[in-house]
Amino acid sequence: MTSPASTDLHTDPRLFEGIDVYAVTGNPISHSKSPLIHAKFAQQTQQAMHYGRLQPELGGFVRAAHDFFVAGGKGMNVTVPFKLDAKAFSDVLTPRAQLAGAVNTLWIRDEKIYGDNTDGAGLVRDLLAQGIAIAGARILLLGAGGAARGVLAPLLDQSPKHLVIANRSSAKADELVTLMTDQAKMNNTILESTTHEGLEDSKNTAPFDLVINATAAGLDNQSPLSNLAAANVFAPSSFAYEMLYGKTSSFMQQALQRGARVSDGLGMLVEQAADAFLLWRGSDLATSIDPRAVLAELRS
Repeated sequence: MTSPASTDLHTDPRLFEGIDVYAVTGNPISHSKSPLIHAKFAQQTQQAMHYGRLQPELGGFVRAAHDFFVAGGKGMNVTVPFKLDAKAFSDVLTPRAQLAGAVNTLWIRDEKIYGDNTDGAGLVRDLLAQGIAIAGARILLLGAGGAARGVLAPLLDQSPKHLVIANRSSAKADELVTLMTDQAKMNNTILESTTHEGLEDSKNTAPFDLVINATAAGLDNQSPLSNLAAANVFAPSSFAYEMLYGKTSSFMQQALQRGARVSDGLGMLVEQAADAFLLWRGSDLATSIDPRAVLAELRS
């Protein structure tokens, strides 16, 4: 049994007798704000629960998740690099998890593990809460990996006028366009793909209303956009959204230099956590939680 001294990174449900236990799982995970966010939701709703951290070794997610649920764990949030492992671990996938191709939320019911993806819903709610119109907008989505795939369907559900997926190489972006063509048509959205280099062509690239960075370039203090591409996609009327949080990334700086408004992804983190919390504790608590108040507290 894990000792109490090490529960910060290895939550053992057996150490919390009589209350429901949840955890966020990733590697690394010590930086995660999820325990604080869920503690605030539990406080707002007067729920008796514990939310901790799990940091499996790379390649060790399945064993760690299995042990957590066998020990009595009720639910789990999953972050990098285990979202594909969480999908494979799930017995039942929600439709949006199937579309996303990745899972960030797990829970157990009737001895089956359910997997969902709340990232896209979290992004959309944060954008709308900030007054950003998605319906009828021209959107540029940078990246075609798991993060982009996780938010694409919820964005299309908001009926943007035009959505362009841009990736370093065209193959993954083309694949996403093919996957989501029918959904785009249902929402009267023009869905196209291009490369990051293609955005440097000023004749074929006009400024976008919303530019979302779903790449991991910011982790290395880089931007997926060259300065030439940034000059084409940003205008003072644009809104730049960086999915990472905690600093003003190079991508955000490019947008600011061209007069655009910017946001990091902390609001998305809080909103996707709210979605997971309601999946676990009951949708009837939706009117009792206040994600924006939690976000304001985190930002202060």
